Amino acid sequence: MTADFRLKVDELEPNATIPEKYVFNDFGCSGANHSPALSWSGAPKDTKSFAITVYDPDAPTGSGWWHWVVFNIPASTTKIPEGSGGATNLPSGAVQSMTDFGKPGYGGPCPPPGQTHRYIFTAHALKTDKLDLDESASGAMVGFFLGQNTIAKASVTLRYGR
Repeated sequence: MTADFRLKVDELEPNATIPEKYVFNDFGCSGANHSPALSWSGAPKDTKSFAITVYDPDAPTGSGWWHWVVFNIPASTTKIPEGSGGATNLPSGAVQSMTDFGKPGYGGPCPPPGQTHRYIFTAHALKTDKLDLDESASGAMVGFFLGQNTIAKASVTLRYGR
Protein backbone atom coordinates (compact mmCIF):
# COMPACT_ATOMS: atom_id res chain seq x y z
CA MET A 1 0.00 0.00 0.00
CA THR A 2 1.06 3.65 -0.05
CA ALA A 3 3.48 4.68 2.72
CA ASP A 4 2.45 8.35 2.47
CA PHE A 5 -1.22 7.68 3.20
CA ARG A 6 -1.84 8.64 6.84
CA LEU A 7 -4.88 8.74 9.12
CA LYS A 8 -5.28 10.82 12.29
CA VAL A 9 -7.99 10.10 14.84
CA ASP A 10 -8.81 13.28 16.76
CA GLU A 11 -5.14 13.97 17.47
CA LEU A 12 -4.83 10.71 19.43
CA GLU A 13 -1.56 8.82 19.17
CA PRO A 14 -1.63 5.16 18.07
CA ASN A 15 -2.50 2.77 20.92
CA ALA A 16 -3.93 5.63 23.03
CA THR A 17 -6.94 5.03 25.25
CA ILE A 18 -10.20 6.14 23.66
CA PRO A 19 -11.77 9.02 25.65
CA GLU A 20 -15.21 8.54 27.22
CA LYS A 21 -16.85 10.96 24.81
CA TYR A 22 -16.33 8.35 22.05
CA VAL A 23 -17.51 5.35 24.13
CA PHE A 24 -20.88 3.66 23.54
CA ASN A 25 -23.82 4.58 25.79
CA ASP A 26 -25.47 1.20 26.45
CA PHE A 27 -24.50 -2.40 27.30
CA GLY A 28 -23.24 -1.11 30.66
CA CYS A 29 -21.13 1.70 29.19
CA SER A 30 -21.98 5.36 29.73
CA GLY A 31 -19.98 7.31 27.15
CA ALA A 32 -21.30 10.09 24.93
CA ASN A 33 -21.06 7.89 21.78
CA HIS A 34 -19.69 10.70 19.58
CA SER A 35 -17.60 9.65 16.62
CA PRO A 36 -14.13 11.20 16.72
CA ALA A 37 -12.80 13.70 14.21
CA LEU A 38 -10.80 11.98 11.48
CA SER A 39 -8.39 13.44 8.94
CA TRP A 40 -6.18 11.87 6.31
CA SER A 41 -3.49 12.87 3.86
CA GLY A 42 -1.23 11.37 1.23
CA ALA A 43 -3.85 9.31 -0.61
CA PRO A 44 -2.85 8.07 -4.06
CA LYS A 45 -3.63 10.55 -6.84
CA ASP A 46 -5.91 8.04 -8.58
CA THR A 47 -8.23 7.77 -5.54
CA LYS A 48 -11.87 8.13 -6.63
CA SER A 49 -13.57 7.85 -3.22
CA PHE A 50 -12.91 6.90 0.40
CA ALA A 51 -14.41 4.61 3.02
CA ILE A 52 -13.96 4.62 6.79
CA THR A 53 -14.25 1.56 8.99
CA VAL A 54 -13.90 1.02 12.73
CA TYR A 55 -13.46 -2.60 13.70
CA ASP A 56 -12.85 -4.46 16.98
CA PRO A 57 -10.96 -7.71 16.26
CA ASP A 58 -11.08 -8.70 19.95
CA ALA A 59 -14.88 -8.89 20.34
CA PRO A 60 -15.91 -12.32 21.67
CA THR A 61 -17.96 -13.17 18.57
CA GLY A 62 -15.65 -15.27 16.41
CA SER A 63 -15.81 -12.56 13.74
CA GLY A 64 -14.97 -9.30 15.53
CA TRP A 65 -17.33 -6.31 15.71
CA TRP A 66 -18.03 -3.53 13.19
CA HIS A 67 -18.41 -0.21 15.04
CA TRP A 68 -18.64 2.15 12.06
CA VAL A 69 -18.83 1.66 8.30
CA VAL A 70 -18.95 4.70 5.98
CA PHE A 71 -18.38 4.63 2.21
CA ASN A 72 -18.90 6.73 -0.94
CA ILE A 73 -16.99 9.60 0.65
CA PRO A 74 -15.95 11.93 -2.21
CA ALA A 75 -12.26 11.91 -3.18
CA SER A 76 -12.05 15.64 -2.41
CA THR A 77 -12.72 14.94 1.29
CA THR A 78 -9.78 14.86 3.71
CA LYS A 79 -11.55 15.07 7.07
CA ILE A 80 -14.71 14.20 8.92
CA PRO A 81 -15.67 16.28 11.96
CA GLU A 82 -16.39 14.91 15.42
CA GLY A 83 -19.96 13.68 15.77
CA SER A 84 -20.40 12.75 12.10
CA GLY A 85 -21.44 9.22 13.06
CA GLY A 86 -24.90 10.64 13.68
CA ALA A 87 -25.05 11.47 9.92
CA THR A 88 -25.21 15.23 10.36
CA ASN A 89 -21.71 16.20 9.18
CA LEU A 90 -20.89 13.62 6.54
CA PRO A 91 -20.08 14.75 3.00
CA SER A 92 -22.88 14.63 0.45
CA GLY A 93 -23.26 11.14 -1.00
CA ALA A 94 -21.56 9.34 1.90
CA VAL A 95 -23.40 6.26 3.18
CA GLN A 96 -23.28 4.82 6.69
CA SER A 97 -24.23 1.17 6.67
CA MET A 98 -25.05 -1.43 9.28
CA THR A 99 -22.82 -1.98 12.27
CA ASP A 100 -22.94 -4.95 14.59
CA PHE A 101 -25.16 -2.86 16.86
CA GLY A 102 -27.89 -3.53 14.26
CA LYS A 103 -28.15 -0.05 12.78
CA PRO A 104 -26.16 2.39 10.65
CA GLY A 105 -23.98 5.04 12.26
CA TYR A 106 -21.18 5.15 14.78
CA GLY A 107 -21.27 2.89 17.82
CA GLY A 108 -18.41 3.46 20.24
CA PRO A 109 -16.39 0.91 22.14
CA CYS A 110 -17.91 -1.07 25.00
CA PRO A 111 -16.00 -4.30 25.64
CA PRO A 112 -17.13 -6.77 28.28
CA PRO A 113 -16.10 -5.85 31.84
CA GLY A 114 -12.51 -6.76 32.65
CA GLN A 115 -11.38 -6.64 29.02
CA THR A 116 -9.39 -4.16 26.94
CA HIS A 117 -9.99 -4.28 23.19
CA ARG A 118 -8.30 -2.84 20.13
CA TYR A 119 -10.30 -0.57 17.82
CA ILE A 120 -8.88 -0.27 14.32
CA PHE A 121 -9.83 2.95 12.53
CA THR A 122 -9.10 2.62 8.81
CA ALA A 123 -9.37 5.01 5.88
CA HIS A 124 -9.61 3.17 2.56
CA ALA A 125 -8.65 4.94 -0.69
CA LEU A 126 -10.81 3.39 -3.41
CA LYS A 127 -10.42 3.00 -7.17
CA THR A 128 -14.15 3.48 -7.73
CA ASP A 129 -16.41 6.53 -7.37
CA LYS A 130 -18.94 4.57 -5.37
CA LEU A 131 -19.79 1.20 -3.95
CA ASP A 132 -23.18 0.05 -5.19
CA LEU A 133 -24.43 -0.65 -1.66
CA ASP A 134 -26.85 1.08 0.69
CA GLU A 135 -27.30 1.53 4.43
CA SER A 136 -28.60 -2.03 4.82
CA ALA A 137 -25.23 -3.55 3.82
CA SER A 138 -23.44 -5.39 6.64
CA GLY A 139 -19.89 -4.58 7.67
CA ALA A 140 -18.76 -7.89 6.19
CA MET A 141 -20.46 -7.12 2.85
CA VAL A 142 -18.87 -3.66 2.69
CA GLY A 143 -15.56 -5.27 3.68
CA PHE A 144 -15.83 -7.62 0.70
CA PHE A 145 -16.30 -4.69 -1.69
CA LEU A 146 -13.51 -2.75 0.00
CA GLY A 147 -11.23 -5.72 -0.59
CA GLN A 148 -12.00 -5.50 -4.30
CA ASN A 149 -11.56 -1.73 -4.60
CA THR A 150 -8.96 -0.52 -2.06
CA ILE A 151 -5.79 0.89 -3.58
CA ALA A 152 -4.36 2.15 -0.28
CA LYS A 153 -5.33 2.18 3.35
CA ALA A 154 -4.20 3.91 6.49
CA SER A 155 -5.04 2.67 9.99
CA VAL A 156 -4.75 3.75 13.59
CA THR A 157 -5.31 1.30 16.42
CA LEU A 158 -6.70 2.68 19.68
CA ARG A 159 -7.67 0.86 22.88
CA TYR A 160 -10.47 0.88 25.40
CA GLY A 161 -11.11 -1.26 28.45
CA ARG A 162 -13.37 -1.40 31.44
